Amino acid sequence: MAATGTQRKSPGLPTLGVLDLSSPHTFAKPVKRINEGQDVSHFLVSLAYRDIGVFMLQLNHALCPRKQAGSPLPRLFPLTSATSTTPSILALQRLLSDIESFINDAPPDPGPRRFGNVSFRKWYALLEAKVDSLLQHGALGDVLEAGGGGAREEVAVYLLGGFGSAQRLDYGTGHELSFVAFLGCLWKLGFFKDDRERGEMEREIVLRVIEPYLRVVRKLILTYNLEPAGSHGVWGLDDHSFIPYIFGSAQYTRPIDNDEAMPLEGSVKGAPKPSDVTKTEVVEDQRQSNMYFSGIGFINDVKKGPFWEHSPILFDISGIRDGWGKINKGMIKMFNAEVLSKFPVVQHFPFGSLFSWDIDPEASEPVQSVHMANQPATMPPPPVSGTAAPWAQATMMPPSGPGIPYSRIPPGPSTGSLRRPQGSAASGSSDAQITITKAPWAKETR
Repeated sequence: MAATGTQRKSPGLPTLGVLDLSSPHTFAKPVKRINEGQDVSHFLVSLAYRDIGVFMLQLNHALCPRKQAGSPLPRLFPLTSATSTTPSILALQRLLSDIESFINDAPPDPGPRRFGNVSFRKWYALLEAKVDSLLQHGALGDVLEAGGGGAREEVAVYLLGGFGSAQRLDYGTGHELSFVAFLGCLWKLGFFKDDRERGEMEREIVLRVIEPYLRVVRKLILTYNLEPAGSHGVWGLDDHSFIPYIFGSAQYTRPIDNDEAMPLEGSVKGAPKPSDVTKTEVVEDQRQSNMYFSGIGFINDVKKGPFWEHSPILFDISGIRDGWGKINKGMIKMFNAEVLSKFPVVQHFPFGSLFSWDIDPEASEPVQSVHMANQPATMPPPPVSGTAAPWAQATMMPPSGPGIPYSRIPPGPSTGSLRRPQGSAASGSSDAQITITKAPWAKETR
């Protein structure tokens, strides 16, 4: 069974290919391939890396507001729009509901705990025991029977990987990436075959599946006090998630036609200002309809204190004045640099036949560096001589510089959790710099 490859709906807009189910295909249970820092350089020229990027940009583009012929008002895509009637989407919503229901059978152990609640292991064991039967229901089961059930075995690994680690009692962006890969596998298998206008299915995947998935994950985090996986501490974008900030910023960008590329600056009329993330009342109002503010709202639910202090990178980003299009562009770059290119995140990502470890023949060979080989925890994306993947031309980031301007001045003195390097400008100075760069794209957006 051969894939149709990276299809193109319009110039410059790649689409994840769909397998030809009429031809034989050998499925393979995904296995770990990234064991040390230099393995990430192989990942960055692999077919899996290409396909993850294509799928993410495909979903991102669908969330951008659309111009409407004969109307001055654009079409928007809020979380609060009508519920789905699409069979494939309903099947995944039922799957997530079943997974969430296991919490009732694995109540958290009582008593205060500094780290994750051990009952999460019981919840995860229930998911492991039932995942095969969950993936055999209805249309989902029919699609995953491909290869004599080999497709189900392969896809189940990504689904299980999407809900945290029972061993470490944690959850982070690597687990989130695994769930995206689960959906990408289903796309490749033709599960989302409903006859829809271009972009409609992608929007439903994000708004009706990914957002409900994030709600389940947030409930797991709160119920079992899951630790952030591979957390950057206070210098991370978010302790647990990244993709809500990509898709949520896309919801607010300048309207486009279906065939236009994503706007690189500007906002849709009526969008809140990026700086409104610091206003609790705006966050509470917008979190019901927008994924970016939904992510901010969850941070507010679990963290106390000034926003600039516990989330300095998101605070810094909120000072961008060129609109949500600029933020969305930067989020894509940052996802590539801070998620796909970081050993602590991708080391657990497994590779099978659908997300393959094989080299992408169109990729340029990354330049290996000592820094990449010996310091995987801080490894930047490798410099490339050309386009490392079809989707990456506008989004590949070079290694970050010495620091980014702290564009938004904290409203008060630090209480001690924000540590500035010796010799840096004091809080409140317009020359203050963050030398631990977690938003490497921010230089370009001022």
